[in-house]
Amino acid sequence: MARAATTSDAFNAIAEVQRREILGLLAEQEHSVGDLLNSMEVTQPQVSKHLRVLREVGLVEVREDGRLRWYRVNAENLKPIYDSRPSHQIVDQRIRAWVALLNPHCERLLQFVRCTPCNGDGNAFAS
Repeated sequence: MARAATTSDAFNAIAEVQRREILGLLAEQEHSVGDLLNSMEVTQPQVSKHLRVLREVGLVEVREDGRLRWYRVNAENLKPIYDSRPSHQIVDQRIRAWVALLNPHCERLLQFVRCTPCNGDGNAFAS
């Protein structure tokens, strides 16, 4: 079976380490591209590309404020990825091991998905 395009499959999109790092940062609060650049060791075109992919699969939303664009996690679309596991306990142990090995930012993201109530529109942040 052919692999799904990164922009059509959320699981494929989060397979990229830098995208998980971005999601981890966005789980804490909204960020602009400039904020993300200051927190990561990547170029502006790379951050913009990763944000585009995450937006296209619905894991990140953007709001415009003048000339700035603020990015945030779409908790409503991220929760099904977390909830898609067959057994909470077994998969949770695997996720924790995976998180520890691959990306420390995933732990914050995992906490965010577990604990963040959505306000009905998928936005976990106050407007």
